[in-house]
This record gives sequence, structure tokens and C-alpha cells, in this order.
Amino acid sequence: MVLDSLQHAARYYALHPLFKQAFQFLQEADLQNLPTGKIELAGDDLFAILSEGPGVAKADAKMEAHQRYIDIQYIVRGTDHMGWQDLSSCGTSIEPYSAERDVYFFDVKPTSWFDVPAGFFTIFFPNDVHAPLATQEVVRKVVLKIAVQG
Repeated sequence: MVLDSLQHAARYYALHPLFKQAFQFLQEADLQNLPTGKIELAGDDLFAILSEGPGVAKADAKMEAHQRYIDIQYIVRGTDHMGWQDLSSCGTSIEPYSAERDVYFFDVKPTSWFDVPAGFFTIFFPNDVHAPLATQEVVRKVVLKIAVQG
């Protein structure tokens, strides 16, 4: 898992062939005014989901993980409170993996909680079980989905 400011995005370009394109989208797009929804950037290999709204109470936040995609979660407005735990300590998922939605959930509590303010991003790899939007504050955010490379 990575937590950093968008101004340092170039540090992460070498981690994946599509990271540079993903971060350039975050730096160049009018994220304050784009409509919410899915934005295709490179087909199924790279796309963005722009959302805005309140999260959930911390006690109701769901721990999730993905197999097919890496998440870059960038906060446009507000502060997202997130939880994290390594997949190796989560045990069995509470519902079967959904390949269609690329998600599975765990009935565990995060080992770490942290705030992600506007202008900052997280990178969650498949081993990073995370609980996003554990806040009732209104948050505008972009989740970039980057296909894991073989």
C-alpha cells in the first residue's frame, strides 16, 4: 500500500506500465467538474470511476480486496478515512470472489486506519485489503483501476 501526494506521482511510474498514464489523467483532467461515473482510458486495462457522496460509519466499513486490478484512489474533495490490513492475515473471505466485480470481502477489522485528504492518493495492490469511505463526510474521489500485469 502507498499513501502519497499527487505532486510525487512520478515516483511510482516504474511500478506498472500504465501508472504514468493513470497519474497524468489525475493531473490533467478537470476532476472538480467531470460528471460522476466510469471513464475509459485504455479499455479494460485502465479506467477511472469518479464518485461523490458520503461514506459509511467506521463500524460499517467493509474490508475488500481485488485480484484483477490495482486501485489508485485519489481524493478530489473531502477526506477519506480508510482501513488497511495485509491479505495474508485476513483468512477466508466472507463471500466468494466475484470475477465480474473483481471484489471479495473479509470479516476482519483493519490493523491500520488513516486519513487521505484532498490532493493525496493511495495505491492498493491485490494483497492490500482495504476499507475505503469509512467516513460520513461527503467525499469526491477517483478510483483508477489498473489491470495487474502477468
